[in-house]
Amino acid sequence: MSSETPTKTPEAAAVPPPGPAPVKKRVPQGHKRLLTRRDRITLGFMAGVPTVLHVALVWVTALASIALAFTSWDGIGFDSIKWVGLDNFKQLFTDNPQFWPAVEHNIIWFVVLILIPTPMGLFLAVQLDKKIRFSRVYQTAFFLPVVVSLAVTGFVWQLVYNPDTGLINSLIGANKPGHYIDWIGDPHLNLWAVLIAASWRHTGYMMILYLAGLKGVDPSLREASSLDGANEWQTFKNVIFPTLRPTNTVVLVVTIIEALRAFDLVFVFNKGAQGTELLSILITNNIIGESSRIGYGSAIAVVLLVISLAVIIPYLIATFRKERRA
Repeated sequence: MSSETPTKTPEAAAVPPPGPAPVKKRVPQGHKRLLTRRDRITLGFMAGVPTVLHVALVWVTALASIALAFTSWDGIGFDSIKWVGLDNFKQLFTDNPQFWPAVEHNIIWFVVLILIPTPMGLFLAVQLDKKIRFSRVYQTAFFLPVVVSLAVTGFVWQLVYNPDTGLINSLIGANKPGHYIDWIGDPHLNLWAVLIAASWRHTGYMMILYLAGLKGVDPSLREASSLDGANEWQTFKNVIFPTLRPTNTVVLVVTIIEALRAFDLVFVFNKGAQGTELLSILITNNIIGESSRIGYGSAIAVVLLVISLAVIIPYLIATFRKERRA
């Protein structure tokens, strides 16, 4: 009995074996295929509306203020706008008796904020970083003035400084006729009275910034310092505080901005009169005051913008350089 081995022809070899057909893998076509038309419209609306509002309310108004600084306009009709060149700035620097006192008060505002509430905020942050009992309660109590509106803060401190029933005059016995101390009306006292209220609020702000910086300090630095025999003050001065350099930079920039944009407290106290003049108050009085001088007020706003940019731009340059090195 002879057996023959069957030979496979090329046609038979080309026929695939019976079974389920192979599944083709889908090649991703990109993120655009994953979003429907409705999704794209929604995302465009969510990103477009804030962008339009930001451009219209920030950039357009800022550029318009710069342009109006070189004009004379009373705000009634665009046809009344007249080009005056640098006359507004010349008048501002030479003829306005309130401009240089306002600049001086803004500088005093910055010096006081950097010398009193900033160290106080650092001190509170160091104490709260020790994980004492009820630290969350203390954080909330010290940070509460930052959350409260500055206008509300101004009304509260008005009650404290009231000549008749105020807390301070009642404690020192200066609430009797002939012994009144007018903390708000006296031009020699009102600026310092407002600065006390501003410092009360600014302390909580600085506390949170420094507390966030202290949380980022490597605990091994403290351990190494204690092993070397350093006490608590030496550890803070030589080890902890140098690591807070980025936080100190942020604190400095924030304090300068707070000093330049100070407005609410002073306006609530006495509308920036009798020794509490500020650049922001002068801008408001000239733009929306009784005699509207929008061009002149815009010139003051440009001066304030230039001072702000002189502080912000170097900070941004230093930040970007640090990111590139990292």
